[in-house]
Amino acid sequence: MRVPNSVVLPVGTHVDCCQEQEVAEKTCDIMARITAMLAERKSNLAHFISNLEGSEEPKFYVDQWERLKEMESCMLTILNLVAVNCTDHGDIKKLEATILEHVKNEELFPEVVRVLPPIYRQVEAAIVDIAQSEEMADHGMMDLQYLLSKLSQHKHLAGLGRELLQDILRYLHRIGLVVWYEEIKHLESTVFLQPTFLITMFKVSMGIRTISSVEPKL
Repeated sequence: MRVPNSVVLPVGTHVDCCQEQEVAEKTCDIMARITAMLAERKSNLAHFISNLEGSEEPKFYVDQWERLKEMESCMLTILNLVAVNCTDHGDIKKLEATILEHVKNEELFPEVVRVLPPIYRQVEAAIVDIAQSEEMADHGMMDLQYLLSKLSQHKHLAGLGRELLQDILRYLHRIGLVVWYEEIKHLESTVFLQPTFLITMFKVSMGIRTISSVEPKL
């Protein structure tokens, strides 16, 4: 919801545990819940924005207002849910074909037809090499300026500038090769070359929070 123009493909698993009628009913229910969730989010944002605009000293809340307006402008496209049986190879191939079909849709992904300059691929390949090198820490975090210096050591990237690197990182962030939170002040100078590490950390964090919320009830 925080990424501009996001496209989400809901996937329902364990179809093999349901009757055909149940699958249809659950699919409708899930899509209805998602629609309701998005409508509630839109309503809440409008309410928060209205409260800030109607406050006695709105100038003190300019940063919050701008952030809320930015969130309000983020459009989220929800595709039709795909129900699959994960134990059926045919269903997995069906899911793969559905994903590829959507990705090739120029209306959903205008950049799919974008012709990238050769340097984009060169930087991408160099970053992959750095991420897989023995000197790379498991967390995969690297200072942006240090990354630029490492890339500049490649003969064909010697003239790479910070501004161009940032443009390339935005592209690599969008395709999921790296994670770069340039909009977060405390993280704007850090590039995560190992996105899987972040996923693992989020899982651990969520697990700890879940355990903590359950323990008092035991």
